[in-house]
Amino acid sequence: MTRGDARELAVHLIYAREFTGETPEELIRTRLDHAYYTGLSQDNEIYTDRPGKGLRTYIDTVVSGVAREVDALNAYIAKYSIGWDVSRISRLARAVMQLAIYEVLHLEDVPTGVAISEAVRIAKKYDGDDTGAFVNGILGSFARGINTEV
Repeated sequence: MTRGDARELAVHLIYAREFTGETPEELIRTRLDHAYYTGLSQDNEIYTDRPGKGLRTYIDTVVSGVAREVDALNAYIAKYSIGWDVSRISRLARAVMQLAIYEVLHLEDVPTGVAISEAVRIAKKYDGDDTGAFVNGILGSFARGINTEV
């Protein structure tokens, strides 16, 4: 499993929290359970390999971090999605942007450009080219905005 696969898996978990209300710990324990995880491999190739210890740490960190910081992350999305109410943005697009913004703000080993390009890749894969462009626009504005705040 690559970091990109782990990022995609993290988006799935962040997205799932919108529906289940589970704590990050419960969600990760349930979804990464061997039997559950293996069953998903027929539907999505990212479930073919299980995350190793380093990628599991990354997943734990970002899923828990996004859950903890969700209001602040959504405030950034609202600030840079001019003309859009955050609640009208698809849950998947929100999950993708929440993860990317969290990475930019809190993970020193993830360059801003990588966080944005990976977010666009995931958004396009699951929600189409228009969503990828939308995510790119918001995250690009966010990146420019935080660079001027520093």
